[in-house]
Amino acid sequence: MIVSNLQNSERIESLHPLFKKVFDYIKTHDLLHTECGKIELDGDNLFINNANPTLIPAEKQVLELHRTYIDIQILLEGKERMGWKAIEDLKEEVQPYDKERDCAFYADRPTSFIDLQPGQFAIFYPEDAHAPIIGEGKVRKLIAKIKIN
Repeated sequence: MIVSNLQNSERIESLHPLFKKVFDYIKTHDLLHTECGKIELDGDNLFINNANPTLIPAEKQVLELHRTYIDIQILLEGKERMGWKAIEDLKEEVQPYDKERDCAFYADRPTSFIDLQPGQFAIFYPEDAHAPIIGEGKVRKLIAKIKIN
């Protein structure tokens, strides 16, 4: 997992060939005032979900895990807490991996939490189980999906 601010994204853009494309797009478009929905940048290799989810309490949120995509979750508006736990520590699977949805769910409690403010992002690799959208109210966020397999 990586956590940083959009203004520092160039420091991590070399970690994957599509990271720069994602951050360049986000920095040059007013996505806060764009309709929610899917934004395709490179077919299923790279796309962004522009979302306005309702946050849920930490005790009701489960951890999710992806194998095919890296998640870059960028907060545009509001305050969002996210939980994290290493894949090797997961024990309580509640939904097995679904290849079509690229997702598995676990009831384990996160070992760490981060609080994102607008303009901050978190990158979750396949080894990073994460529990997003924790808190109260609604947020506006982007979830960039970068294919790795």
